[in-house]
Amino acid sequence: MPDAARPPRHVLILGGTTEARRLAAALTPEPSLRVTTSLAGRVAAPRLPDGEVRIGGFGGPEGLARWLRAHAVDALIDATHPFADTISHNAALAAATAHVPLLALRRPGWVPGPGDDWHQVTSLDEAAAALPALGTRIFLTTGRMSLAHFAHLTDLWFLVRSVDAPEPPHPPRMEVLLDRGPFTLEGERELLREHRIDVLVTKDSGAAATAAKLTAAREAGVPVVVVRRPPLPEGVPVAADPDEAVNWVRRLFSEANAH
Repeated sequence: MPDAARPPRHVLILGGTTEARRLAAALTPEPSLRVTTSLAGRVAAPRLPDGEVRIGGFGGPEGLARWLRAHAVDALIDATHPFADTISHNAALAAATAHVPLLALRRPGWVPGPGDDWHQVTSLDEAAAALPALGTRIFLTTGRMSLAHFAHLTDLWFLVRSVDAPEPPHPPRMEVLLDRGPFTLEGERELLREHRIDVLVTKDSGAAATAAKLTAAREAGVPVVVVRRPPLPEGVPVAADPDEAVNWVRRLFSEANAH
């Protein structure tokens, strides 16, 4: 623990995920820490974490590096969505520029099990290309920002689930379901039945809150197109859950205090 005269160590969390909120809740009560969470501002009514909050972008890696210096950030934790690869790469560049230790907090990805009919692809465009051969009634759960990749599929019908209403371009034959997880298994079963879904499309977000759709698809014999995660920047250490991230912060500042 730092001595009483030392100002709190400043931890910046790049957030927007359940894990980021849990991490902020765990770190904020520590009197030796100042915790700020940055949200991108893409969701109209985000769930706000404990501690200080800023909303909006930084202006690329240079802008983030300037922010780290100007606000005397001692540790940076990238707890963004596994598919937010632009901010993850910006965080790596900014941390290196500003000489701030960086940790990536990433929940483990999903793993197919017995009975799953998964078609793993590396991009949204590849997912769209796979659909015509698999079915005609698609449950699309890749987020409202992804719909342009499927807009050309005029012969397919889409059930699109997102937190906020999507904007064009999007598929012409589409029903929008505004909802936010966690989702129940019974609820996901009913969605597949009610809308006669014959293909599910998802990103490998790995979240338990949205995993029930995979079980429902397995039970119904519905194929699942799974978009693989982009790789993290090379050399960035990774924590699999908030507890690991808390331990990383404690070790980091314990070692700093020893020098």
